[in-house]
Amino acid sequence: MIAARPTRRLQRWVVGTLATVLVVLLAPAGVARAAGAGDVPVPPNTGLTDRGVGALSAADKDFVIKVRLAGLWEIPAGNMAQEKSKDPRIQNIGKNISAQHVLLDQLDREAAKKLGIALPNKPNDDQQLWLDEMKNANATTFDQIYIDRLRAAHGKIFPAIATIRASTRNDTVRKLAQQTNQFVMTHMTLLESSGIVDYGALPTAPAPAAAGKGPVPVDPGMLQAATSSAPGINTSVILLVLAAALVAGVVTTMRIFRAR
Repeated sequence: MIAARPTRRLQRWVVGTLATVLVVLLAPAGVARAAGAGDVPVPPNTGLTDRGVGALSAADKDFVIKVRLAGLWEIPAGNMAQEKSKDPRIQNIGKNISAQHVLLDQLDREAAKKLGIALPNKPNDDQQLWLDEMKNANATTFDQIYIDRLRAAHGKIFPAIATIRASTRNDTVRKLAQQTNQFVMTHMTLLESSGIVDYGALPTAPAPAAAGKGPVPVDPGMLQAATSSAPGINTSVILLVLAAALVAGVVTTMRIFRAR
């Protein structure tokens, strides 16, 4: 009995060590699966260049102009929110959105100058109508008009940002699109914090395309490259082989100790 104790301790040590190694080897796969569920942080803007390099399309130019137009009406709208609203929440939302659009407008004008794009100096007709509507609203109706008009405008710009961010060949436009998207998401969140968004009145999104017929085709080669550590070698397969080898080692070790 006394002689068996060191053997059992050694047995536990071997099994524990092999189990630990197994966990370490399989951990990357678990982390990758968790990351795929949304745990991966958003890449910073510092990874994007801004040299004005790359072909400039008509859509790129239109996007830069639209960013400018957004500031031309949302800055005065935010100022009105601070002056006309009696709700501190709306006043604060207007203050923040207005201030952030001042910064975004500066980024947009710098990009336009670098790319030689002429920018407008006044809102378009629709935007001016929204500003007039807010100007003529009283303290009772202003808040709902302000929140509804800005949220609708921000909701419409999302598809345009996504298209430009994914398709532009110009690095300055690419970075501006990413920056704009971050501002727009912040503004949507601020507007919804008002607590007066009528979600039931929002337009219904278009029905999704049939399976396998969506607008974004999946490239099998890219999919394989994204899930492989080397051409033709899948990381998951390698980990499974190593895990099987470790399990076999544990079983063999157990048999040896039992034989003793």
